[in-house]
Amino acid sequence: MAITPDPVPRGPVTATINFSHRPPPGVVAVNYVEDPPPGEPKRNVDTNPQDVLLADIRGSESQYNLDTDAFAAVRGVPESAERDFADDESIRARYYPEVERLLLEHVPGSTRVFLFDHTIRRAVPGAKRQPAMAAHIDQTPQSAAQRVRRHMGDDEAAALLRGRYRIVNVWRPLNRAPVESNPLAFASSSTFRSEDAIPVEHRYPTGYTGQTAMIAHNEDQRWYYWSGMTGDERLLLECFDSEGIREGSGVKGGRVPHTAFADPRTREGAEPRESIEVRALVFGP
Repeated sequence: MAITPDPVPRGPVTATINFSHRPPPGVVAVNYVEDPPPGEPKRNVDTNPQDVLLADIRGSESQYNLDTDAFAAVRGVPESAERDFADDESIRARYYPEVERLLLEHVPGSTRVFLFDHTIRRAVPGAKRQPAMAAHIDQTPQSAAQRVRRHMGDDEAAALLRGRYRIVNVWRPLNRAPVESNPLAFASSSTFRSEDAIPVEHRYPTGYTGQTAMIAHNEDQRWYYWSGMTGDERLLLECFDSEGIREGSGVKGGRVPHTAFADPRTREGAEPRESIEVRALVFGP
């Protein structure tokens, strides 16, 4: 009997990653979440596409961990009680508790978890959110502390900020078949320099200003992806770890640049990628 070839692209691949140019000295990088003020661009950070070699972690998942790489792979996750991932309230009621248990089990030393938002991405016309095709980190040290104060309240936040606090993004595909198109790339935190991060202010019409980081290209960065991710797999992306900024902690940065990318080997007609990412504050020890 003939063996059907695996259609999922696997193994190392060179692909284009959309990095960003640093703004001129003295210029604050800004993204307006809605309409910008008259005469200003919606965002003032220019894209810098670069071809990058991506290694496939499939088969060597256990070699990577949060303290060294700021990413970790989890396999064999039980089927979720949430099936459709179409209703936000249902996702919070059914899926959030599963994510909380996953984090308490797989983030070493964690004692408390607070899930604060989620994003569903679908690579189809008309989708509310498409895969994010620019290298970024979801939080900066400034915005991570701001998140703790915003969600936990000033009084409790003061105590929590004296201990270890992390922000972890739990990413999973929603596709029926293994992911082929627009997979996720991520760089080991141990190869990422603080100066590679470009803080970007996200200004909301309400007056609230958050902050993320775009990524400047550096040839020392080592990039990876996880080929053919399935619904029973989760990727933990650590966006901030307070131990990563403490000298001598042993944590190598504690922040992982990541982005979707177009795999040049993807076959025509491959199922568009669908995914959900849930972001959480993780406290302890």
